[in-house]
Amino acid sequence: MLTFTKHLPANPDAVVNLSLPMTADDRTRSRHRFETDTGESLHLSLPRGTVLRDRDLLQSEDGSCLVLVRAKPEPVLTARASTRLLLMRAAYHLGNRHVALEVADDYLRLSPDSVLQGMLEKMGLEVIEEIVPFQPEIGAYAHSH
Repeated sequence: MLTFTKHLPANPDAVVNLSLPMTADDRTRSRHRFETDTGESLHLSLPRGTVLRDRDLLQSEDGSCLVLVRAKPEPVLTARASTRLLLMRAAYHLGNRHVALEVADDYLRLSPDSVLQGMLEKMGLEVIEEIVPFQPEIGAYAHSH
């Protein structure tokens, strides 16, 4: 089993050997065993606190192999609002709850949670369940309390 110790930024010109689909939670694990999409086992041994993003690269300890990180589709809630102010208010309330959150111009995306879904709907947002790649902001993971 290869061990991957180096995190590299996305590079569309890189020649990769393997692809590794990972959930948002998986991409916060710096020391873990994973399987590639072709069933090959690999071990991550990255610096603690490393957060991987879709299309980032991992290099093996011996430099012989590059792996492309892929955001794996997973169940999420996507919330849309009739105004940007309402969307910002929702982001504020979710941030106060330290929820991993993907923020875009016209939506907020979070892991499924019936209580938070109810809160957002009471605020007037439209909330739908989807299975899509989830890219939460890394700020919540970049520090400790």
